Order: sequence, then C-alpha cells, then structure tokens
Amino acid sequence: MTRLVIVVEKASDWGAYYPSVDVMSAMEYLRKPVGGDDERTHVINLCRSYKYLGTGYYVSLLGEARGHKVMPSVRTINDLRRRSLYGLDIEDLNSKLTHFLPAGGRDTTDFGILVYFGETAYPALQDLARQVFEMFPCPLLRIEFERERVWQVASIKPVGLHTLDDAQEDAFAAELDRFSRKLWRKPRTRKLYRYDIAMLVDPNEAMPPSNRKALKSFIAAGKELGIEVDPIGKNDYPRLAEYDGLFIRETTASDNHTYRFAHRAEKEGMVVMDDPTSILRCTNKIFLNDLMVSRKLAVPHTEILYRDSAKTWKDTAAKLGFPLVLKIPDGSFSRGVVKVESAEALEKAAGELFSHSALLLAQEFVYTEFDWRIGVLNRTPLYACKYYMSRGHWQIYNHGAKGTAKSGGFETVPVRDAPAEIVKLALKATQAVGDGLYGVDLKQVGSRPVVIEVNDNPSIDAGVEDAYLGVDLYRRIMQEFLRRMEHKRLGIGR
Repeated sequence: MTRLVIVVEKASDWGAYYPSVDVMSAMEYLRKPVGGDDERTHVINLCRSYKYLGTGYYVSLLGEARGHKVMPSVRTINDLRRRSLYGLDIEDLNSKLTHFLPAGGRDTTDFGILVYFGETAYPALQDLARQVFEMFPCPLLRIEFERERVWQVASIKPVGLHTLDDAQEDAFAAELDRFSRKLWRKPRTRKLYRYDIAMLVDPNEAMPPSNRKALKSFIAAGKELGIEVDPIGKNDYPRLAEYDGLFIRETTASDNHTYRFAHRAEKEGMVVMDDPTSILRCTNKIFLNDLMVSRKLAVPHTEILYRDSAKTWKDTAAKLGFPLVLKIPDGSFSRGVVKVESAEALEKAAGELFSHSALLLAQEFVYTEFDWRIGVLNRTPLYACKYYMSRGHWQIYNHGAKGTAKSGGFETVPVRDAPAEIVKLALKATQAVGDGLYGVDLKQVGSRPVVIEVNDNPSIDAGVEDAYLGVDLYRRIMQEFLRRMEHKRLGIGR
C-alpha cells in the first residue's frame, strides 16, 4: 500500500484548496511519524522555504531518515543552493525567448516563469521546464532569465505555495492532481519482492534493443530471483527513485532522456545498466576509436574528417583508399554509415553527413561475410553471435529499402566455440569502457581480429542472442543486478 502525504508550513497555505486527509502541517509531520511497515510513503514538501536547518529542510531530512520518498530530496535542496546548471540544454534559449516575448518586449532585460512539477504555461519553454524539473525534482520552481547581449538562465529557485495568485493556484492544483495520479497510479507489491528494477522501454521504437518476448523473459527471470522488473517509459522519470535498479532497454544517446535517466539513477545510488559513463563512452564513435587506439587495441585504419577542412579530405582518401566508409559519431544499427567509392561520392556523402556532426570518421573498408558480436557482462563473456550481412548489401542492416531496415541472418554459438582471439579482444575492449553489459562488434580478416565498436546497449532479442543459452541468458543478467543490489545494501563494493 502507498500513502501520499502533502506537507505545508502553515495550514493557511492550503486554504485555497479542498481539504484533504493527505495534508498535514510541517510540525505535525515532524512530531508524529506517519506510515507503517506495510506501506510506502511519498511526501510532497510544500514548505515556504528549504533554507538549511529550517523547517522545510528538516521535513525532507527526517522524511528520508524515516524511509519516505520526499520531494524535494535533501540532495535536490543542496543542488538548488549551489545553483549548478550543468547539463541544461540552453543553446537555443536566446532564439526561443526572443520569439516568445511580444514585440514590445524587446527591451526586456529580465523575465521569469513558474514550473509546476515540470510543467509550465508557456509551450515554447516546456522542454526547458522539463529539463529543470528532471535535474531539480521540486514541486514548485521559478526559472529566472536575464539578458545582456543574449538571454541566459539567471537562477532557479523554489517558490512557496503562499506566494501564488489565484490563477497560479489553479494551475498548481491541476498539475498536483495530474502528477500525484501518475506517480502513485499503481499499487506497489514490494513485500512480494526483495528488490525492484525499473526497465526503461519505448513500445513505439522501430528497432529496440530487445523485442517483446525478450522483455517478458527479463521480467520472468527477475521474478524467479525475487526481483520485480517493472517496465517504465520516459514520462515516468519522477518515479525513478522508487526503484533499486535501472535497466535501460531502449536505444541510448547522450543527448536524450536515456542518459538523464541513467545519470539520475546513479545519483540516487541505484544499480544502473547502462550507466552514464558507459553511455558517454560508447555512443560516440570518435571517442571510442581514440579509446581503443590509446589502449593499443586493433581497429580498422581510421581518420577524422573536419567540416571546415574540405581540402584534407583527398589526403584522407589517399591514405585509406577507395572504397572507404564514412560514419557519423553517434549512429546506431548501421544508421549514418555510408560506403563511398570515389572522390566525388566522398564529397557528396560528407556534405550530407556534416549536417549532423562537425566531425566524421573515415574508415578503411573491411568486408567480411559476417561480424562477430561478443556479449560481455561484468568483464565476463556472456554470448557469441555471428551477424551476417544483409542480402546484396555490405552491412548487417540495410536501411535503404522503402524506409524499412532489413537485416541479414545470424548464428548464435557457445562462447567456447568462438575464436579465442575474438573473445580475448572483446574483453580487452570492454575493460577500457567499464564493467556493465556490452556487445562488442568485431571483424576477422584472416588471422587479424579488429574491434568495430563497443555497444553499451546491446541487442538481446528472443530467438537471436538467447538461441544458445535460452532463459539462462536473462537469468544471468538479473543475477548480476541482484549481486550488485545486495552489495549496495551491505555497503560493500562490486
């Protein structure tokens, strides 16, 4: 059972809203513990101030000591006091605000908006409001902007409920109702399980890392071990701290919600796969290539092309020869990868790809009938697959056919049957990245194995990667989650 508690500093602060048994004063909450052993308690702290060692601060502090999930947490309160804006995407803030403010506001030098649980009344600034809430989960915030030559965020401050006017009170009430219904819409059955894992998925993703049957297998494997694996989506960010672990099963990127989920989960002390460091290291092929080279690991001969240095492209082509392969740094599933056969094709393809990135990789063309994929979990080989090239194509995935991706066949084999030098190189490659779950793509030309890339979010599809291990593949991954969660509970390292 879950209980919601809304804490206000003074009873009069709730005067404009309907009476509710869920509302109590700060002193009531501090003096009388609420919730029992059989219920999970969530607290929305609406005190007038969260000043250090003030009443609002103690509501969050003692709430956490009692095992309650409190918003804002003490960590959020401290982060707000430091005013760090790390990670906010404000590159186009100036154009957004210039467009948003009326023509008569061109002389405006400061401006602010209220954010209620990540929502604002200004659609043009909604994405920023959501980012701020994800970074500082707090019920009521004011984002203040200032302009000298360009607009910038001046401050992010908590706001007291007592300061709102009638229209703002109505807006806050609506968002509180929406937020609380979504956050606590589902009774939790924690007593049946030792741990809870949030599995981040996108049901609408065209090429997800795991198909539906595989996701069900992860849930079943978790249940065997006393772990509830709960599928969540990107709109469930506010619920993230409820869980003991996060398992990301949608395609990751360093500039979207998957990274924000991973970063938040790590800050909350949760067990995370994929962890944010692995996402950063694996999703950019330029970084990954330099990392492999610095570790003296074999990779195809690679050069970097720069958008503003077109004169050097011919020199690069001379070094690599034709055909060669151009790649954008953050492509996945063979997207943003082009094979070029001539100088003219190079110029055309580079011009198109440079619209997505200031740097490109140019790589020697190494054709093989198939790529090896070695799955690695905590620096131990997990599975081995051969991915064959798509029929009549030079890649595993062919994205050119009527907007749909076609892939080649596969063969899953016991790890012991994969070439020893392939497995050994795969393990060395992941040691440079981390100790999570990875899929290492390699090619072997004669006796020469090379690393193509390390994937932080490897495909695990029912009927493909599990073709040899079956349900044991899912069980091993859940067992690793269990091992790490037990170590965290006991306060020992991995």
